[in-house]
Amino acid sequence: MSTRLENGAERPLVTGIGGSARPGSSTDRALRVALAAAERAGARTSVFDGAFVARLPIYSPGSLDRTDDARELLTAVRLSDGVLLASPGYHGGVSGVVKNAVDYLEDLRDDDRPYLEGRAVGCIVTALGWQAAANTLAGLRSIVHALRGWPTPLGVALNTAEDIFDPAGDCTDEKAALQLELVARQVVGFAGMRHPARIADAS
Repeated sequence: MSTRLENGAERPLVTGIGGSARPGSSTDRALRVALAAAERAGARTSVFDGAFVARLPIYSPGSLDRTDDARELLTAVRLSDGVLLASPGYHGGVSGVVKNAVDYLEDLRDDDRPYLEGRAVGCIVTALGWQAAANTLAGLRSIVHALRGWPTPLGVALNTAEDIFDPAGDCTDEKAALQLELVARQVVGFAGMRHPARIADAS
């Protein structure tokens, strides 16, 4: 995990979760572009990328044993004011490693804010085609609803059949970049409505 939590504790925290096991994947890049936009909007960010979620053990609800990685993820979500959730579209559905990471949020069921309650969640999907991207986005938003989160009005579906990221990870497609910017700003804006002092202090 890489994080920028060292300063400005009064600023809202947006946690990014997702990606794929492939280093430098389009999903990882899309998530990082959105997190950078959240920072520009006044948030602190933390990220649990594809390499991180890929090494989480398969979630077992019957076991109380949690790895250090799993505890780190759960702590970050507990502290978060908003979440950016990103998945590749595999065969029209959320990838296994991303779904497994989300399954760990069952451990938050008895919290004062259970699951994703009170948090805006921006959903981002990348896929090699519009059909898989759209279907996966709908599934991801349904998962957020089930976890009591607030999917942002904009959900981002990106067709990566053509390269839309450069080698540095920047988004080279103007429309895609704008969507990632907007979804991040919606997450931060919702955090501002729930915690207006935080956004005021950060601006």
